Amino acid sequence: MNEWILAPASLIVFALGASIGSFINVVVYRLPAGLSILYPPSRCPHCLNRLKAYDNVPVLGWLWLRGRCRYCKSRISPRYPIVEFATGLIFVLVFLIFKFSLQTVGYWLFCGWLLALSIIDLDTMTLPSILTKSGLVLGILFQIILAFITQSNWLASVNQLILAIAAAVLGLWMFDAIARIGTIVFRKDAMGAGDAKLAAMMGAWLGWKYLLLASFIACIAGVVVEGSTNLLAQKKIKRNQPFPFGPYLALGSAIALLGGEAILSSYLRFFFPGN
Repeated sequence: MNEWILAPASLIVFALGASIGSFINVVVYRLPAGLSILYPPSRCPHCLNRLKAYDNVPVLGWLWLRGRCRYCKSRISPRYPIVEFATGLIFVLVFLIFKFSLQTVGYWLFCGWLLALSIIDLDTMTLPSILTKSGLVLGILFQIILAFITQSNWLASVNQLILAIAAAVLGLWMFDAIARIGTIVFRKDAMGAGDAKLAAMMGAWLGWKYLLLASFIACIAGVVVEGSTNLLAQKKIKRNQPFPFGPYLALGSAIALLGGEAILSSYLRFFFPGN
């Protein structure tokens, strides 16, 4: 891709991603509360005054208002611009890797779903079925359409449909098995049902190889981060202490999506140098 196209395109993609991030902020606030994500329009959660269009500009709106509502002066959480900025960066990174392609649009959707699920899990320790199930369906449809466009063959689409469903079932069964074994060992629920549904969604989007890689990365990240956090806070790690695992699955998925091929190639070269 020519450099003179890449820079302005990336700016446009960042703006698009930040706007999607603004919508994600709405979803993660309203969906767990059982509110409509479409109506009413964006408003202050304290005084309920509707926000002006110029107040709702991603990232910049929060800076202009200095983190406070224009009307009641209540503090606006910095998480809003952070999510918007992070979504913009994710969109740019996906664009730089997959360029102008169907994969770019599809993986924007996938990453948006992962981000929304991660934040909700952090807030409520739940992974809403409406998001995991819709993400699963979108992942399967994406694989079918991608196969047809790239190979112009309905047989390829059917084959990809079977592979996507198989990977989704693998994710569901794998984490369901982990949950059941954990329940037997710890004599209480070891993992929420939402994690298995999220794994099924991951399988549909990533395929079985990257699903396994993402799950492995998630487990390592969960142990390291949770252990380090408790160590730095000088807290004793409790055997039955729950923590949201969805964000780690999302992180593993993002790493597998953006760098999975390089990771697996390096692994094969290291352990099987002769092949």
